[in-house]
Amino acid sequence: MSSTETPPALYAAREPVFPRRVKGAFRSLKWVIMAVTLGIYYITPWIRWDRGPNLPDQAVLIDLANRRFFFFMIEIWPDEFYFIAGLLIMAGLGLFLFTSALGRVWCGYACPQTVWTDLYILVERWVEGDRNARVRLWNAKWDFRKFRLRMTKWVLWLLIGLATGGAWVFYFTDAPTLLVDLVTGQAHPIAYMTMAVLTATTFFFGGFAREQICIYACPWPRIQAAMMDEDTLVVAYREWRGEPRGKHRKAEDADQLGDCIDCMACVNVCPMGIDIRDGQQLECITCALCIDACDEIMDRVGKPRGLIGYMALKDEAAERTGGHPKNLWKHIFRPRTLLYTALWSAVGIGLIVALFIRSPIDLNVTPVRNPTFVILADGSIRNTYEVRLRNKHGEDRPFQLSLTSEADLTIALEGTEKMVVTVPADETQTERVYVTAPTGSAAATTDRTAVRLWVEDLDSNDRVSVDTVFNGKGQ
Repeated sequence: MSSTETPPALYAAREPVFPRRVKGAFRSLKWVIMAVTLGIYYITPWIRWDRGPNLPDQAVLIDLANRRFFFFMIEIWPDEFYFIAGLLIMAGLGLFLFTSALGRVWCGYACPQTVWTDLYILVERWVEGDRNARVRLWNAKWDFRKFRLRMTKWVLWLLIGLATGGAWVFYFTDAPTLLVDLVTGQAHPIAYMTMAVLTATTFFFGGFAREQICIYACPWPRIQAAMMDEDTLVVAYREWRGEPRGKHRKAEDADQLGDCIDCMACVNVCPMGIDIRDGQQLECITCALCIDACDEIMDRVGKPRGLIGYMALKDEAAERTGGHPKNLWKHIFRPRTLLYTALWSAVGIGLIVALFIRSPIDLNVTPVRNPTFVILADGSIRNTYEVRLRNKHGEDRPFQLSLTSEADLTIALEGTEKMVVTVPADETQTERVYVTAPTGSAAATTDRTAVRLWVEDLDSNDRVSVDTVFNGKGQ
C-alpha cells in the first residue's frame, strides 16, 4: 500500500437500531416482567415493616451506618455475611440453570439493561412514532420539530434516570426522610453524587448505548457457551423450511420457494439489530420478539407458525426429515439442569436452616495480650478479656456472664459485683471481664488452661459460649 492511500478503518461507527412495535405472547410476557421488576425496584423502599420502637420501620434497608441489612422480618449482621454470599451463589447457579435450559433468557427478559432499554424505547416510540417515523426523523435535518421531539424524549429519559438513581439511594436510609432532605437540599453530598452517577449511566446505557452494552461491555455472551449444549432451547430460524426465501409468491417457480417471504419483520423488531436467519449469534439475547413478528406474518400468508421458534440443536436432524422433536420437558429436565437445580436447592435450604437455627444473642471474646497476665498482690494470676455482647432482639435484654473450666478459676465483671449486664436492643456492647487463678493452683502454674465463657439471656434462657484460654506463669 502506497503512502498516499487511506488506511482501512479499524472502527465501524454504530448503526442505530430502531425496533418496530410487535404484538404477541413473548412481547406481552416482556411487558409483564418489565412492569413487575420496575415496580419492585421503585416501590420496595417505601414499604413499611414494624419491628418495634428501637428499630427502623423500612421493610428493606441496607443500613451501612450500623452495618446491618434488614429484609422484612430478617435482620442480617456483619458476622452473618455468609447469608449474602449464599444468595450470590444462588443467583449464579440460577443463571447457569436458566442459561443451560433456555439460553440467554435472563438477558432477554429480566436483565436491568434490557428492562430499562425496553422502557426507553417505549418512551421513544411514544414521542417519535414507530420504526419508520423514527428512521425518517433520524435522517431528517435539524429543524424545530426534530429539536422539540428530541428534547421531549431526552427530558423523559432523564426523569426516568433520576427516578432510578433516587430509588437506589432510598434503599440505604429511611426513604421518606431522605426524600425531604433531597428536596430541601439537606441530604448528604454522597446521596446527590450517587443519584447523579446513576442518572447519567441509566440515561446513556438505556438511551444511547443500548445493544452496545450487551455486545461489548457485558461478559456473559462470552461465558454462556460453557453453560449451553445441544439440548439447550434457543431461538432459531428453521432454514430447511424457510429457504429458498422469496417475495414473489405468484411467479412460475413460487412452489419451489420456502415459507420465508423475506419481509424483514424479524430483523425490524430485533432490539439488537441482527438477522436471526443468519444462525446463532453472540448478539442474540433470546428475547423472542422475532418469533412474535414471524408468527404474525405466517398467519397473514396462511403458513403454519414456528418458522422462527424455540428449538434445540439435537432436534434439527429430526425436524429436517419431517420427524417430531423431543418433548420440550426432556430438553429442560436433563442431568445438567437437574444438577444445577440440586445445587441451587441445597444452598437455599442451607441458608433457610442457618436462618432459623441462628442464636438471637452473640458473644465474642478477645484476650488482652498486653500484658498476657497480671500477678496480683496476693500472688494470684489474673487474665483480662474484652467481651462483646450482641443483643439481636428488639428490646433491652439482661445478659449473665459465667465461666466453666476444669481448673479453679473465678470470673468478675469490671465495674460491678454482679455478673449481669443489660444490653440495649439491637446493639453490641463491650465489657471487660477478669478471670483469676488462686496462688499455687494448676491454672496459675500452667502456661495455658482451656476456658469456656458463657452468656445467658435471662429473659429467654438462650445461651451461647466461646472457648478461649487462660494464661498462667508456668513453672
